[in-house]
Amino acid sequence: SAAVLYERRQEAAAPPASLADSGAETGLPSPETLGQFSPLAAPRPAPAVSFTSRDGKAMTLADFRGRMLLVNLWATWCGPCVKEMPSLQSLQAAFGPDLTILAISQDRGGAAVVDAFIAKHGLDRLSVYLDPKAEASQIFAVAGLPTSFLIDRDGRILGRLEGAADWTAPKLVALLRRYVTPPATKPATSG
Repeated sequence: SAAVLYERRQEAAAPPASLADSGAETGLPSPETLGQFSPLAAPRPAPAVSFTSRDGKAMTLADFRGRMLLVNLWATWCGPCVKEMPSLQSLQAAFGPDLTILAISQDRGGAAVVDAFIAKHGLDRLSVYLDPKAEASQIFAVAGLPTSFLIDRDGRILGRLEGAADWTAPKLVALLRRYVTPPATKPATSG
């Protein structure tokens, strides 16, 4: 039997117009794109998303402007999410400050559920945030979990990945490095 790579959300919302051509309108990713990074044809502004730190501090995506972000929407009850979490932590360690991973839990139980999960799975080096009302999933028009978004330093979505991924796979790491590494500036020539 095939491995489960994606948990469908029960109340998937219609996508906002800003995400409509990113594949969100189809409900579920196609089998060909499941677990594969899908770049947008053109970067789009990330929606305004609010969440909290595990200690209750209110935060938004705008708080991270100026950094490359990988926003990962997940939940403790989602088998594919649980499977990919250790590789997300390894990815954060590999990229260090060049890539900020925001693992935003969609668990209704909030910190009580998530903190126990983090302790059980040894995920203490991964930045985990809380969204117990799953507003981020609704705003990003996510049909299932996990779903991740790569957002540039200017707050624009560059692409998405629906379904579980091995974030340490060489091809995926190389792809992310191309986005994360700023283009080299050419020295000015005098004439």
